[in-house]
Amino acid sequence: MFENITTRLGEIFKSLKKKGKLSKKDVEKGLKDIRLALLEADVNYKVVKEFIERLKKNATGERVLNSFTPGETLLKVVFEELTNFLSPKEKIEIKTDGKPGIVMLIGLQGSGKTTTAVKIAHFLRKKGKESLLVPCDLKRPAAVEQLMIMAEMDKLPFYKIREKTIAKIGLNAVSFARKEGLSPVILDTAGRLHIDDTMIDELINLKKLLNPKEILLVLDSMTGQDAVNIGLEFQKKVDFNGIVLTKMDGDARGGAAFSLRYVTSRPIKLIGTGEKPDDLELFHAERMTSRILGMGDLSTLAEKAAEVIKKEEAEEAAKKLREDRFTFEDFKKQIKMVKKLGSLENIAGMIPGMKSIGKIDVNDNSINRIEAIINSMTVSERNNPKIIDGSRRKRIASGSGTTVTEVNRLLKDFEKMKKMMKQLSKGKPGFLPGNIHFPTK
Repeated sequence: MFENITTRLGEIFKSLKKKGKLSKKDVEKGLKDIRLALLEADVNYKVVKEFIERLKKNATGERVLNSFTPGETLLKVVFEELTNFLSPKEKIEIKTDGKPGIVMLIGLQGSGKTTTAVKIAHFLRKKGKESLLVPCDLKRPAAVEQLMIMAEMDKLPFYKIREKTIAKIGLNAVSFARKEGLSPVILDTAGRLHIDDTMIDELINLKKLLNPKEILLVLDSMTGQDAVNIGLEFQKKVDFNGIVLTKMDGDARGGAAFSLRYVTSRPIKLIGTGEKPDDLELFHAERMTSRILGMGDLSTLAEKAAEVIKKEEAEEAAKKLREDRFTFEDFKKQIKMVKKLGSLENIAGMIPGMKSIGKIDVNDNSINRIEAIINSMTVSERNNPKIIDGSRRKRIASGSGTTVTEVNRLLKDFEKMKKMMKQLSKGKPGFLPGNIHFPTK
């Protein structure tokens, strides 16, 4: 997520921090480099110009130039301005008020509306709400079947349509939800490869008919410069309450987030970070800014961990570490818990400084290889790694499809990790496997 821009900004601030004192010329060059980094990230040039103007007001004053740590102070200024730039005036939430509430998803074809509809229903279920998923896309082949299959997989209520028009589907679905006590009704509307009058008229009529309190524009985060035109066109003709950015786990440059927030004055409410139902987050400007600037996002990581890691198991693991009883069997359980948090690459982006450690290639394939090595051990070997001699290492490597070198490294790193985590875990239950070498194959 925002990997390119994070890397570029990291290089800029690293260079500035090396200088003991910054001149006005140094700051101006830094701002110029930030401007180029934003443009490279596909941020709209008008948005970049406005943002840099805001930065200039605070970055070229005494606060930075006379600071004892000017590089750090400039970073703080950028953090503040970027947070303000992305922050909404209202609290970020999905509006579900009404009997039933109605959430209408709009956007172009391929933006991820159907997947997002399921993710929102899954997200709201954890908040105690049971949503009704309604297919309103009669144009795209198999669109109805796709939503139905995804709803069934996650055991979410789905409205089986018999009607031939979107209007009747909407009205009858709302009546059905009211009778069944389901709320909100989530409408997965049709998209097109481009905005056309037929598409817009359909959305306008559905909006007038049902009067949804929440209309969300779903946009592929890789859209780049086109995001501005798409956002403005939908806003002018249909309007929307908020924005959902999808595919944030891909090669998104991040420009859409900056540009859309500025030109539409509508808040980014949600971001999709993967294909699983759990891969949806509320957008917090301060946390996102922290990620963009390579400062991590421990708040979101802690929230995710609280959802999947049981307190009792975390405390038991910490106790075993303190008493030097932690084994590969325990480590295997911890890996399973960590994998529930989502993509390891996304997790790494939430840990301050992790992305800047070039020697560590943190990805799901790496941890899968570690898991394979552990699975190839016998129960006795997992509980007492000291018995793993040369012949056992060869067998484990062969059984896991890895090399003896990788097995040796894991055994060595596991002991290092135990020592380090034993210190960190005193009075602090729960941990992430943080001192293991991740294979790059």
